[in-house]
Amino acid sequence: MASYAARRGPRTGATLWRVLSDGHKHVVPDGVLDLMWFQNHLVVAGADTRAMSFESVPGEVAWGLRLAPGVAHALLGVPADELTDRRVALSELVALPARSFEVGAADALEQVFIDLWTRADPDRSALRLAASLDRAARDGLSVRETAQLHDLSERSLRRLSNRVFGYGPKSLAQIHRFQRALHLARSGLPLAEAAATAGYVDQAHFTREAKRLAGRTPAALIG
Repeated sequence: MASYAARRGPRTGATLWRVLSDGHKHVVPDGVLDLMWFQNHLVVAGADTRAMSFESVPGEVAWGLRLAPGVAHALLGVPADELTDRRVALSELVALPARSFEVGAADALEQVFIDLWTRADPDRSALRLAASLDRAARDGLSVRETAQLHDLSERSLRRLSNRVFGYGPKSLAQIHRFQRALHLARSGLPLAEAAATAGYVDQAHFTREAKRLAGRTPAALIG
């Protein structure tokens, strides 16, 4: 398995992470988009609906910024659903000044983020709405409840969710539920208890969703 570390990134729009590879990386859906420095390229990682596997050189370090809800769409000007299940070179989406990563990938990556933020000057109200929709999904609200809470029609909510998250509100809620159960299980909670706490009907329900989203059983994911 690869080692992983994270800390708060620049401003409030991203969290910086670092992964040391063991030669293979199995990435499962987590409901977010990332800006990465990976194999000497700046890459935008779209929201995933299924597990992604990557081969790399053991010991290779990848750096990234986990973007807060709505930030990728605001900074790149691209609907998030156009990036779903894709890894796209940042240069294909925006033009920015060249940055040297030789002096420190973390600092250079954060400066790229600041350049994007300054260039886009995001609408704070739109980011607050995206954050609120994400909280509703994490809380397990239904599509109808989320739409009513935000004074939106269900159709408008689905369109907005696709645009800022890469998929609809139901899928977003399912992925957050899966991630919560996985976090609880990795923290030492028995699988059945982790499943129930996260909102699954039972452990079998959690297992089916893990296989669908991650291609593996919960036991394999935490092992």
